[in-house]
Amino acid sequence: MSDPLHRIDKQQARRAFSRAAERYDEVAMLQREIGQRMIERLEVVKLQPGVILDIGSGTGVATAELSRRYKKSQMIALDFALPMLQQTRKRSSWLRRPRCVCADLEQLPLADQSVDLIYSNAAIQWCNDLDSTFQEFLRVLKLGGLLMFSTFGPDTLKELRSAWSDADGRTHVSTFIDMHDVGDALMRAGFSDPVMDVDRMTLTYQEVSGVMRDLKVLGAHNVTSNRQRGLTGKGKFKAMQAAYEKFRSDGLLPASYEVVYGHAWAPLQREQDGVVTVPLSQISRV
Repeated sequence: MSDPLHRIDKQQARRAFSRAAERYDEVAMLQREIGQRMIERLEVVKLQPGVILDIGSGTGVATAELSRRYKKSQMIALDFALPMLQQTRKRSSWLRRPRCVCADLEQLPLADQSVDLIYSNAAIQWCNDLDSTFQEFLRVLKLGGLLMFSTFGPDTLKELRSAWSDADGRTHVSTFIDMHDVGDALMRAGFSDPVMDVDRMTLTYQEVSGVMRDLKVLGAHNVTSNRQRGLTGKGKFKAMQAAYEKFRSDGLLPASYEVVYGHAWAPLQREQDGVVTVPLSQISRV
């Protein structure tokens, strides 16, 4: 499931997040809140993972929290921006340093059925083919393993998208996939019992420049392949600012985020090349 008109320029995205690594935590309040809510959801899951993979680990905030929660687990932090992983290493105690892997989430350099839990906070929106990405996640999950993730839905940054549309009609904001389409992709990939839900959060700013600054510091500005190249003229930027003003409420400008949460299980049986694999725990003596 790939949209050729809105493909992520991976090279540009990697550069953006690499530049953002040192200052990322200054403005990543929303990402930290989402990540904490995901970890709280793990409290109701009966799972003692031997190997945990944090996909899109960023500066390692969730990696460290998961390491504290599951003290006997092996942690793997994976991100496609090396400077992010360097921040993760700085955050981690030398006693509990995770294995850091610099790689793209669409091509995981991990063995089949080698991971018990995949945790991925606000990362899958940076993939170009969600179907193949979920298939890759399923490949590395052990039988009965858990995938827990978050991403953003179509109403994310709707005010900024609308303001730019009024200003020049061009694509300045990345597009996001509908929650139901994400759930359908999980089913197509072969996951069991997928559960999807959505939350809506709003950040507020005094001026539009604050929204733009935070997105730039996060490294989360538009990196789709059909984005406008070159600098945006002052006239169009002022037109966008004026268009954004229609959303001002109680003296503040909103920046909306549609947060999509999902989790699903790797099936207890898996067929590959005509061979059905089952875990030993599912085999009973006669």
